[in-house]
Amino acid sequence: MPTLEEVLRATSRTFAIGIEGLPRPLRDEMRVAYLILRVSDYLEDNTTLEPETKAALLDLWAEVLAGGDPAPELLEHLGSTDDPSPDTMAAHHASAIVHGLHELTSAPQQAIRRHTRDSTIGMARWVRRGPVIDNEADLDDYMHEVAGRVGYLITDLFSLASGRVAKNKEEMTKLAREFGLALQTVNIVRGIPSDIERGWFFVPKDLLPETVRTGDAFLAKGNEELALRTVDSLLEKASRHFQGAERYITLLPRFQAKMRYFCLLPYLFGVRTVALSRGNPNVLDSEVKLDRVEVRSIAAQTKLWGWSDRWIRRYGRELGA
Repeated sequence: MPTLEEVLRATSRTFAIGIEGLPRPLRDEMRVAYLILRVSDYLEDNTTLEPETKAALLDLWAEVLAGGDPAPELLEHLGSTDDPSPDTMAAHHASAIVHGLHELTSAPQQAIRRHTRDSTIGMARWVRRGPVIDNEADLDDYMHEVAGRVGYLITDLFSLASGRVAKNKEEMTKLAREFGLALQTVNIVRGIPSDIERGWFFVPKDLLPETVRTGDAFLAKGNEELALRTVDSLLEKASRHFQGAERYITLLPRFQAKMRYFCLLPYLFGVRTVALSRGNPNVLDSEVKLDRVEVRSIAAQTKLWGWSDRWIRRYGRELGA
């Protein structure tokens, strides 16, 4: 059996870097929380199950997160899947992840249970509703369930680990939602082709003429200019949310360098992805990704200078240019 550290690295090298840099016990808490949500993601994004089956399995998973025993049908599905996605690694080891949750102390365990359960229930609600995004309010509602609540969870765990963070918790909780929406908006832009392939189209309908309100029409030949303009409007939305994310990070005490590093990596990678995606026709064909050299450079500079609020603001503008 692989350790939870190995499961984490198999699901996301990027998040593993930030999580493994955190001090204990926060590191263990964040690892378990992240892997729980990857199991939820696996169930939500599954392309082989009918929506009602996915929603029912998400409900069963939410019951486990509330403290119930895993239902046999849930364990059977999570253990038998052969989907090659990274989320599958977490799904295969759901029992070990739940065991890791049980080993945490009471306060962080309850925070993780509450927020991951709420997020999982929100995913089930959207699976039942289906891929109908009429306007920005619908998009924000979806993103709140899958990412905004994660911001709340992280803020709770940070506050439990640091009295200085706890003093700013009220303001940071509001900003945490902005942080989550920023990252999820970038994910939606990066995932446009693959989401359309699995039947989901996250671009709000009211941004588009009636003839281009399906994923296939959006990607159809002749609509490239309209599609790129629409993508750019989503990227502007991400940039607005990232302003809240920047404020969130600078509210973390300077001496909490590891917490800052954990937050700065996705923030800076997200800001840079927005810049690389603007006006880029590749967003309609595949995910826009930072190359490894740039990822290493951002990570190295963040370790050196992440304590400085002035550097964070300047470097964020530089990467977003």
